[in-house]
Amino acid sequence: MNDCEFIISALQSLSEPAYRQKMLRFGIDNSKALGVSVPKVRALAKQIGKNQALSLELWGTGIHEARILATIIGEPKLVTEQQIDCWANDFASWDVCDQACGNLFVKTPYFKPKIFEYSRAEKEFVKRTGFVLMAAAAVRLKKEPDETFLEFFPVIEREAWDNRNFVKKAINWALRQIGKRNALLCEQAIVTAENILAQQNKKANWVALDALRELRSKGPKGGLEF
Repeated sequence: MNDCEFIISALQSLSEPAYRQKMLRFGIDNSKALGVSVPKVRALAKQIGKNQALSLELWGTGIHEARILATIIGEPKLVTEQQIDCWANDFASWDVCDQACGNLFVKTPYFKPKIFEYSRAEKEFVKRTGFVLMAAAAVRLKKEPDETFLEFFPVIEREAWDNRNFVKKAINWALRQIGKRNALLCEQAIVTAENILAQQNKKANWVALDALRELRSKGPKGGLEF
């Protein structure tokens, strides 16, 4: 199964008007969506297998679910830095952003430089990408050294003031997931949250307070989630 038009037809056959309407309640723009749940998209992806050329073609359709499917079947070894930049600038919903980060971007050699680059971005979803990549790395990259994550704490502390909904939630997510990775990182995540509070910036307080509630009560045993 590798014909783009055939796959779009398959997605259309899986669409549910009720689910498409439900997407709005989760803050997802459904103007280019068919109304197909992620589990159904993943099941279709299993039938297709990895296919980088098809991934790029599906992304080009602009269809919401086709783009999620593209993130699943893409081949990390074939993803270029230019592709990451192009897709990140296309993001218009948090779920496509998160799927691309967790399924594809974090598995490329570009994930770390993109974190530092995107963390300073002006566009909301590009900036979100930088912090979702942090969370994805904490969960997905089991062999990544602590030093990688220790470098992210100053970035989190620096950007915690950004009160835009999809940015602040990603910053908080990154801080919590890194802290839940192990005891050392948990301790440093708590220190980072305390430093954020010390900034006395009301816009940054939620990021820190919400993270502290979880990290102080559960520590690294809280369980990684992505």
